Amino acid sequence: MIPMVDLKTQYLSLKEEIDSEVISVLGNTQFIQGPNVKRLEIEIASYLGIDASRSLTVASGTDALHLALESLNPCSDDEIITTPFSFISSAWPASYVKSKLVFVDIDAKTFNIDLNLLKKSITKRTKAIIPVHLFGQTVDMESLMSIVDGRNITVIEDCAQAFGAVSRGKKVGTIGDFGCYSFFPSKNLGCYGDGGLVITKTNSSAEKIKMLRNHGSNKRYFHDVIGFNSRLDEIQAAILRVKLKHIDSFNASRRNVADQYKNLIKNKKIRMPFVSDESDHVFHQFTILCDDRDDLQKHLKENGISSAIYYPIPIHKQKVYELTNGNDSLPVVESICEQCLSLPIYPELNSSDIHHIASVINKF
Repeated sequence: MIPMVDLKTQYLSLKEEIDSEVISVLGNTQFIQGPNVKRLEIEIASYLGIDASRSLTVASGTDALHLALESLNPCSDDEIITTPFSFISSAWPASYVKSKLVFVDIDAKTFNIDLNLLKKSITKRTKAIIPVHLFGQTVDMESLMSIVDGRNITVIEDCAQAFGAVSRGKKVGTIGDFGCYSFFPSKNLGCYGDGGLVITKTNSSAEKIKMLRNHGSNKRYFHDVIGFNSRLDEIQAAILRVKLKHIDSFNASRRNVADQYKNLIKNKKIRMPFVSDESDHVFHQFTILCDDRDDLQKHLKENGISSAIYYPIPIHKQKVYELTNGNDSLPVVESICEQCLSLPIYPELNSSDIHHIASVINKF
């Protein structure tokens, strides 16, 4: 069976260096907030082109979004706008801080939040917007920032699926007020557990998040605010430091896989992913549309090919939100959720398997 992602092959290619770094951490025995965590924050800041003091590791991508929003001191009257087409972590932070979630339908081509509808959804109570760079396709951040220009609205970029992606020459995460990243194992830059990162536009925001991630404390045993336990561990940081050196190569390989799919898949029942000329798509997922999606998925499985549905239910239709948002009219995302299917994609996917996948799809 051709898998959706092959973490073992990537590990084996980096095994000697990863094993050496992990053993070094075990020998050092400084497992929390150790030297690798600090070096990773500095190295990611350098990669993104920001000051290292505004690069802050946390325990997960979900925590990254939560702490960014928490640092704004939101209240129950505030509205948080986001997309209904994402992993549910994009919505959790608004619920954690007890603000009102406002879902805006998506663009049918990019699968990202529809900026025209977003503009119409902003009210005097809008506190923050969380745009998601879904599947590695960047939101048009220049246009989004022009929409909020002059308004007191914070933009928190959800870059969980788009580490290294570029929007009009700028790396995603560095354009809004906050950039939030996930290092879940299957991500383009993934560790071997949970991990995340927040980057901020201002030093004051960075100082708030430093306290929030560490039990509300800047000085040991002195706690100024209600905080959280959200620290990246040293082993994960060491692994990420090894992988960070290869992220551009990993992303280039993903684009190569995507290019092969686009050249080889000729079935007219299949609608291929849209790629904007103004962004550098990093293809965390290669997601196609097909009216007969379930039959296609069955056909792929019968021929030894994995596939996945990201996502079968839009967030506003999830049971947890059915009372507050279940009646929202979001026809585009509801239609896309019935058609979308993601094909295997990872840097190590070989041409032979890509040709096989395309051939099976063409015979459907």
